[in-house]
Amino acid sequence: MNIKIFYTFLGLTFITAIYGCGNGESKAEKQKEKPLTIATFALKKEKLSTQLSLPGELIALQQVDLYAKVSSFVKSLKVDIGSEVSKGQLLMTLEAPEMASQLAASQSRIKAQEAIYTASKANYNRLYETSKTPGTISTNDLDQALARKNSDLAQLEAAKAAYKEVGSVQDYLTIRAPFSGIISARNVNLGAYVGPSGKGSDLPLFTLQDQKNLRLAVSIPEVYTGYLKAGDEVSFTVKSIPNKTFTARVKRLSGALDLRLRSERIEMDVPNASKTLLPGMVAEVNIPLPANAGTFVVAKKALLDTSEGLFVLKVVDGKAVKVAVKKGRETDNQVELFGSLEEGDKLVAEPTEEMHEGMPIKS
Repeated sequence: MNIKIFYTFLGLTFITAIYGCGNGESKAEKQKEKPLTIATFALKKEKLSTQLSLPGELIALQQVDLYAKVSSFVKSLKVDIGSEVSKGQLLMTLEAPEMASQLAASQSRIKAQEAIYTASKANYNRLYETSKTPGTISTNDLDQALARKNSDLAQLEAAKAAYKEVGSVQDYLTIRAPFSGIISARNVNLGAYVGPSGKGSDLPLFTLQDQKNLRLAVSIPEVYTGYLKAGDEVSFTVKSIPNKTFTARVKRLSGALDLRLRSERIEMDVPNASKTLLPGMVAEVNIPLPANAGTFVVAKKALLDTSEGLFVLKVVDGKAVKVAVKKGRETDNQVELFGSLEEGDKLVAEPTEEMHEGMPIKS
């Protein structure tokens, strides 16, 4: 009797478990299939014009550090810091007493070689005239005289070249401005020793800058490099004159990315006749980024930023599909999107991480 009761109880338990299981699955399926009503929007292309603010540096259009070419002493100074000079103007003179001795020695060598060459040339000419009479001068003697004359001529030319070289080096004793500009630094005084190497060349004699024409240099991040071209106008401000806005046009683009910063260097010419701006100033540059072509633009809240990447939720046949995307330019509320998307796609307006792939959605 006990065995019958046991088996009866076991059967009832099994039937109840099966019924409960099936009922649970049915409830789960019903709950799973129930679509959620979520706000969506149709994806469309727009033109997004933005502005990029970056720090830039103002540098002189031309700048050069002037050094001494030969070891010498400062004889005279014609300019000082702040002096405005023109191209070719004498800035300073140097003196090197040994240079005068070298020049005199070179002149003496030229005169000695001229005398030797004159004698060998005259000897050859006499032998040549005499050789016209058959049997008077051997051919070997005539060749030897010609060789001596040519050798002496070569020695004379070498002496002249050495003299010219010494004269050229002596020209380095006068320092002149290679272009018009402002002397922004002076590092020597009268009587100071200067030279191409050693203690006298630690610092340049002068630093010359063209301050009436400046360059504005900016490094553009890789993502924005395709939006600028030569001739585009930008505006900028400097801290010393915050209430004034300056303008400049893009003049030069490097055409390559800096390997450290992954950015492209661009330069703009800035006229500065009034010298309001100074080389070395840091500028806040506002670069307009016009829309070159229509791209997909959505509100920032339509993006789903997860640890796996950036996604949007697209509604396909009433179900959610995660689509990986990349961002382009941004404004305060909008952003450009790039990915496997087409115009007219229905996207979830405000996705959350609780929304998963395949979830039924009713818009």
